[in-house]
Amino acid sequence: MSLTLLLFSSGDLRLTENPALEAALRTGRPIVPVFIWHRKASGFARLGAARRWWLHHSLASLDAELRQRSSRLILRVTDDPIQELGFLLTNLPVSTLCCNRPLLPHERYTLTKVMHLCQKGIHLIETDGCTLMNPSELRTQNGDIYRVFTPFWKALQQHYTPPTPFIPPATLPAPESWPESAPLTALELLPKPDWATETIAQYWKPGETAAWGLLRQFLAYGLPHYHHNRDRLDRDLTSRLSPYLAHGEISPHLIWRVSGEAQKNGISAQAVAAFRRQLGWREFGYYLLYHFPETVEQPLRSEWASFPWRTEAPELYAWQKGQTGYPIIDAAMRQLWCSGWMHNRARLLVASFLTKNLRIHWLRGAEWFWDTLVDADLANNTLGWQWVAGCGADSAPYFRLFNPVLQSKKFDPEGLYIRYWLPALASLPTSCIHSPWENDCCQQQLHATSYPRPLVPLEKSRNEALEMYERWKTQLSQPL
Repeated sequence: MSLTLLLFSSGDLRLTENPALEAALRTGRPIVPVFIWHRKASGFARLGAARRWWLHHSLASLDAELRQRSSRLILRVTDDPIQELGFLLTNLPVSTLCCNRPLLPHERYTLTKVMHLCQKGIHLIETDGCTLMNPSELRTQNGDIYRVFTPFWKALQQHYTPPTPFIPPATLPAPESWPESAPLTALELLPKPDWATETIAQYWKPGETAAWGLLRQFLAYGLPHYHHNRDRLDRDLTSRLSPYLAHGEISPHLIWRVSGEAQKNGISAQAVAAFRRQLGWREFGYYLLYHFPETVEQPLRSEWASFPWRTEAPELYAWQKGQTGYPIIDAAMRQLWCSGWMHNRARLLVASFLTKNLRIHWLRGAEWFWDTLVDADLANNTLGWQWVAGCGADSAPYFRLFNPVLQSKKFDPEGLYIRYWLPALASLPTSCIHSPWENDCCQQQLHATSYPRPLVPLEKSRNEALEMYERWKTQLSQPL
């Protein structure tokens, strides 16, 4: 009997609201779910350490969900995923291949090769399961690609229609015999030594079931206050759904739909609009990367390729380890290291400090986030870093520098966020916790800790960044 091959990626590890699974069921044939791990992927095509830890547990969770439905996940490990998929299509009686449309540059390259394989009589069904809309479907009235978020967001809301909800059946049609599957340990996803079990695992539980639980919690406690407090570092009111979205353990369609239902049940329109807008930014990131795949390593605004960033600097290590001497920056970087996640407001602050106060290339920051974030998402990692650095679409201008002390006082007024992630400073009075080096009364307490003095002076580093920017602009305007 012919089979349907259901191909999972690291970005669609769920059953509910998975249009590829829905399409596979419509074929009426036995379904073989497959995940292929490319062990020799390099650069941004290779998942960072934090995401590999998450992926290990997410795959285990997905396999358990499938086994509850009389199915299972077939794991394959290879040096060449195209060759491995070709082997499966050739050696199994596959008549249909179902997958969610790949959007990342390396995934799209693989798909073009897969389409060639499918020309040999195998029907390929691509579905849109990773984003709200297919990025190729949105254009300006002139047929151009959107480069500014607000008009993109308006167009998305005008053209988007949520699909019909899909819940998988209690039993999935299984083949008479299963192809060989590698053990999960063969993927070698867990870090060695397994630091993540001691740190990240305390804050997260991967898997589709955990994603649903977190969504319900957010709808009850976070969403009602979202538009007022989402930027507060000292209040846990964000959804924290980003790693589940990054791994596809929850559908963006589902999040959109249930947020609308929440509004019907009394949640303010402002709160729902603010939350959905964040889904819009996620969508914008995928849209831009789809149309400009080179931006993974190159600025979208091409003139910025000549900007004199520092590419190597001793201050980079201090930034990575949360030893800059600025409490809000260091608290954020230590939150990242310990939990694999960072509040969005904090991401803006640490990115601004790296690219402007330290004048270090945004790619160095993007690489560090890629390796340490459990929600590392290539599209949004690229969008975020280029936005702060000033070289991407709809970017904050380079001369906009976030002042970490003022931002700390505004979004962590009592220093609760700082005290939690920097316990050495927990006993400092609120009057000096945001900038302890400026307060004589804190010097004795500060001296008793190993907390460093500021890596660079704020005002001086700000002026130097602006001077460098002005010199560069002048050079750009000079004729060749």
